Amino acid sequence: MDTDALIEWALERAVTASESRGAPPKLGAAIRHAVFPGGARVRPQLALAVAYACSDADNLQCAAGAGAAIELLHCASLVHDDLPCFDDADRRRGKPSVHRSYGEALAVLTGDALIIAAFETLRREATDRPHVLPQLLDIITEAVGTPNGIIAGQAWESEAELDLVAYHRAKTGALFVAAAAAGAASVGADPAPWRALGERLGEAYQVADDLRDAVMEADALGKPSRQDAAHNRPSAVAALGLDGAVARLNGLIEQAANSVPECRGSGMLRKLVYAQAARLMPPTLVPSAAE
Repeated sequence: MDTDALIEWALERAVTASESRGAPPKLGAAIRHAVFPGGARVRPQLALAVAYACSDADNLQCAAGAGAAIELLHCASLVHDDLPCFDDADRRRGKPSVHRSYGEALAVLTGDALIIAAFETLRREATDRPHVLPQLLDIITEAVGTPNGIIAGQAWESEAELDLVAYHRAKTGALFVAAAAAGAASVGADPAPWRALGERLGEAYQVADDLRDAVMEADALGKPSRQDAAHNRPSAVAALGLDGAVARLNGLIEQAANSVPECRGSGMLRKLVYAQAARLMPPTLVPSAAE
């Protein structure tokens, strides 16, 4: 089974459980709407890539479970982020957002249910490696809560002043750090050396998202654009200007590639980092990035 199929298999198992007999049908439908079809699944892909680079183990079910758990948490954050009390976004991933399709109340419950499903998924898929489960729980819970997880990152938007780097590290970088560290921990490798890769990739992804929001249209993004300016949110484009944000993104990608620890798959991972860079950059800015 390839990595894409392995991730989708783990996510399907999680969503199917929410639709089991006796569950509220609308809630199950809203959960499926939030998870499928997905985006690029970059966080679980990172977890599996690190796991594979660290080990020659054929069984990556635990890594897939950790990656799927992180993806479910990411989906939960998107559902909540789209709510009227935050961005009030009409669309996500090219279709109506959950609260537009199922109502605000069910959207709140969908986000909550996805958080619980994430930890149920981690427990279920790690049954053959119970000795790594406590460490995986530590890694993932740290990435979700406060002071440095995605909840804290969202909360920083309510503050009058903030450090842009700290905000990006919490709101976006935390789950990338968790993905890289969990991938290593799932196969018994030391997760600590992998945190830098997650930090750099997470910050790069957020800078790229700021650029895409600033220069791309909603149809191409699959969600509303110009949201940072509309909501007066901090962004790399506002802080650094367009050219400065592009330079920052390129620098972060180089730092990410250089941070990959030496291991059996380090060369493959560095190539993957640069491949992701090409995908992240808004198409209209690719010539500028190459100069």
